[in-house]
Amino acid sequence: MNTPQDSSLGREVDYPRQYDASLLFPIPRAGARAEIGLDGELPFVGEDRWHAYELGWLDVRGKPCVATATIRVPATSPNLIESKSLKLYLNSLNSSRFNRPEAVRERIATDLSACAGADVAIEFGLPPMLPAPGQSIDHLDVDIDCYGPPDAGYLLADGGEEVAETLHSALLKSNCPVTGQPDWASVSIRYRGPRIDREGLLRYLVSYRDHAEFHEQCVERIFNELMQRCQPTQLEVEARYTRRGGLDINPRRATPGFGASPAIRDLRQ
Repeated sequence: MNTPQDSSLGREVDYPRQYDASLLFPIPRAGARAEIGLDGELPFVGEDRWHAYELGWLDVRGKPCVATATIRVPATSPNLIESKSLKLYLNSLNSSRFNRPEAVRERIATDLSACAGADVAIEFGLPPMLPAPGQSIDHLDVDIDCYGPPDAGYLLADGGEEVAETLHSALLKSNCPVTGQPDWASVSIRYRGPRIDREGLLRYLVSYRDHAEFHEQCVERIFNELMQRCQPTQLEVEARYTRRGGLDINPRRATPGFGASPAIRDLRQ
């Protein structure tokens, strides 16, 4: 079984000079999900939406072509795709010749689907860059002294009248579990149910600050703990991580039947 320690993370790797799909490194989702009690039917649907800013290849005459792309890996796939391996793989296309852009898209979709173990969609272009919807909780005047491990005890709901609202924070930070490098993100929480205590939510999100876990796993942990502690009838959690190596990732998890929010890019992306 692949583990993060087996990947290229934290290692010096030569810049790829030719196409190589074997650079892609899958990490099974099951282990991290079992740690938070998600070892049966998943309580969510969603995707890991990657934005690629540095996609390039050669046409049949050797002229460089460049593009951006949006990649969608379903949350139901058995594997997540490790980010550095995805960067190296996309770079391996730089010196490859294709007779048309659609051939590039098809090649990437095929290779990423094989890595993830499920159909991966890719389209050229990026979502619009827009302010996060809803209300920010970052202005709250609170004392904070917990920066990890994540403390779900901060999550409270009033149990009163059901509300529907979207809250967001730009203060989410976690760390790579292999290299220890910081991962910065904005997170949006859209829900319907008992009103979530905003001060507690902010403290909870900040408690990820020294936590080491992959982006996708952090979002699933946030979703699961919000469902358990606050018991919304509908919930969507999306984190929009800042760019690294020409890529950013935006994991989204939502209760089945809760329509997805429009895809956007954060102002920091």
